[in-house]
Amino acid sequence: MRLTPVVALVVAAVAVLAFPAAAGAHVTVNPNTATQGGYTKVTFRVPNEKDAASTTKVEIAIPTDKPIASVSLKPVPGWTATTEVAKLATPVKTDDGDLTEAVAKVTWTADPGAEIKPHQFQEFDVSLGPLPETDQIVFKALQTYSDGDVVRWIDEPAAGAEAEHPAPVLKLAKAGSAAQSTATNTAAQDAAGAADDASDNTDGTAITLGVAGAVLGLAGLLVGLLAYRRTGRLR
Repeated sequence: MRLTPVVALVVAAVAVLAFPAAAGAHVTVNPNTATQGGYTKVTFRVPNEKDAASTTKVEIAIPTDKPIASVSLKPVPGWTATTEVAKLATPVKTDDGDLTEAVAKVTWTADPGAEIKPHQFQEFDVSLGPLPETDQIVFKALQTYSDGDVVRWIDEPAAGAEAEHPAPVLKLAKAGSAAQSTATNTAAQDAAGAADDASDNTDGTAITLGVAGAVLGLAGLLVGLLAYRRTGRLR
């Protein structure tokens, strides 16, 4: 079958748009920036990349070379969460004493019927802190499907190379650094933008209601005039 130039162009455009979407469908951590020494809540977003299988289990490894003392999980309906604790080779001093062990892995397992279906995603919230004094935390992840396939999102970032299965990465900035200020300003701008959007929506709604009221009023006037003329003819 031969394609006309127009059809070929459409097919090419669809392919160009589809490939980036497929390439971007991987496990991520959001937001992907935080501050050293602080506490943060992150969300691991897990999309289902398969057409005929569901995601039944998600495992997130938490590095213990620079351990995190507090790891708290938000319950996810239909999923059972468990943690694995590892003994630290070198105890870490904290305000509450020496830390000798820390959470090394979190596993979420789906109850029957709660799996991540094809073309859907699920989010898993975790509270972490205090965050270590390091540039980044790489959370290696495993995604298990109902057909037995396990996708290993464990590739660490490398300069000038795009990983096939990138691991979620949380960038850490020093307190008071330019990076932290930029992140704070960006968050403030996003909040202001959301407020502006809400205001615009409110103004738009008011205008719409005003126009609708005017139209209804005009329609009522026309109906009244027609009724008046009709009454005059009947007399």
